[in-house]
Amino acid sequence: MRLHACLLLALTCALGSAQDVTRTTDVIYAKHDGVALTMDVFTPAKPNGAAVVKVISGGWNSNHTGINDGGWTKHGFTTFVVVHGTQPRFHIDEIVADLQRSVRFIRANATKFGIDPNKIGVTGGSAGGHLSLMLGTRVIAGDPKAKDSVDRVSSEVNAVACYYPPVDFLSWAKEGDSKEGIGPLTTRAPAFGPIVTTAEGRARAGRELSPLFWISAQTPPTFIVQGDADPLVPDSQARRYLARAKEVGAKAEVLIRLGGAHGGWVEMADDNVRMAEWFSLHLLGQQPAKPFNFDISSLPSTPTPKKPAKK
Repeated sequence: MRLHACLLLALTCALGSAQDVTRTTDVIYAKHDGVALTMDVFTPAKPNGAAVVKVISGGWNSNHTGINDGGWTKHGFTTFVVVHGTQPRFHIDEIVADLQRSVRFIRANATKFGIDPNKIGVTGGSAGGHLSLMLGTRVIAGDPKAKDSVDRVSSEVNAVACYYPPVDFLSWAKEGDSKEGIGPLTTRAPAFGPIVTTAEGRARAGRELSPLFWISAQTPPTFIVQGDADPLVPDSQARRYLARAKEVGAKAEVLIRLGGAHGGWVEMADDNVRMAEWFSLHLLGQQPAKPFNFDISSLPSTPTPKKPAKK
């Protein structure tokens, strides 16, 4: 009897926990090219009025497998988990446009979703991190005369927190190395489309789709977590973002995880909490117990890779 009671109690608690979050699946935010692009909306029992847009993307591929709220709802954030069109059918510039549309859709329907339209954060990892930064640095203004109500509002996000994002496609591990075939412009060419089949096209796509070149004083507060042993995205990417942000007066902070690879380090749970604190600070004005005051001079240095000696 005691075991039965314990099992019943555990089941009741689990059901109660699940019911704390309301999930609305397959909300369509865009239709084009014969496809419907969707998001799932996770609403906590006690929403704080702010939103987090979670970009589902790995290698600029996106799908509906394993969608979850990422833990943001436990901090009170209404969470929009956005799926985008996958490369190579859809190229990165088209993916960025669709994600801009997703933010505009959320803002246009803010009252329906119970959020403040001026309290929208965005997050993602790897390609999802890159797309998060693109949303932060490339903003489409609203057109008050547009027929579509979604187009009447802007694609602006108000804070960014992401993991190991590609930042600069023209200089991947070192300055100008894309000309040597280094980095995604070559290794992930199908994601960029036919434009990268020429040197001129690669230069154009690399600049237009690199968040680094679009940082301005108006770029929203951005927090990046990056491992210094990442085999896919060099930590110099995050460092360059921070340096450029400081040059133009944008608010940005970088946390370098020593020995961190491309995700999966033991401190990642702590980093998720820190990101929630970043959103709470910049979307809700809630001060964290430990202030954010990172400076690039405090980051561990990484030597610039040398060219192999000529034989």
